[in-house]
Amino acid sequence: MKFTFVTLFPKLIEPYFYDSILKRAVEADFISYEFYNPRDFTKNKHLKVDSPMVGGGAGMLMNCQPLFDCLDKIKEENPEAYIIFPLAAAKPFKQNDAKRLAKKKNIVFVSGRYEGIDERVIEKYANELFSIGEFILTGGELPSLVMADAISRNIKGVLGNADSLEVESYENNLLEAPSFAKPEIFQNLSVVKEFLKGNHSKISDLKFQMSICKTKYYRPNKEKR
Repeated sequence: MKFTFVTLFPKLIEPYFYDSILKRAVEADFISYEFYNPRDFTKNKHLKVDSPMVGGGAGMLMNCQPLFDCLDKIKEENPEAYIIFPLAAAKPFKQNDAKRLAKKKNIVFVSGRYEGIDERVIEKYANELFSIGEFILTGGELPSLVMADAISRNIKGVLGNADSLEVESYENNLLEAPSFAKPEIFQNLSVVKEFLKGNHSKISDLKFQMSICKTKYYRPNKEKR
């Protein structure tokens, strides 16, 4: 899988791949990443990539020309590139999306800045639009990283133990059950005693019931499918 980040600020993204699981995934060639800066494509002599909004309004929008030329270049080099725009006004990004997108060969994340991106860019190039939550950020770089991380975890070989994917939150439409580590008692706080008895069938059933309870508490409107 190759992640292509279209951003004015590559340095906000690249350090995330310097450590831990994603670093190992890059070193093992399970994933790779690259950057395209729209400023490198602008024809404005002052290297501007933004313009005032037509019809008035506060702030500036990233305009068409640099992004059209940038995305045309990406599509020319890789016709299979799958282009995603992180936006506030979009469908929620979910675990099933991460699993589905992990099968793509090249995902392009286009990070907006200022007051956003000219809608004509989105209409022409977007394969999908996603929001990571009902809040506003200063740019699309963090949402792009969030999605890249979630997608990467579902690529075969990235996680050392693929079985861990099966017990994570949102599998079976439930939140993950509580987990505990050694020691069994710490500052008079004990782990759930049933977890210590070695009956894996009972432990599995208990964790399932705990997942249901946790989901009902934190997601009262969420129905199991």
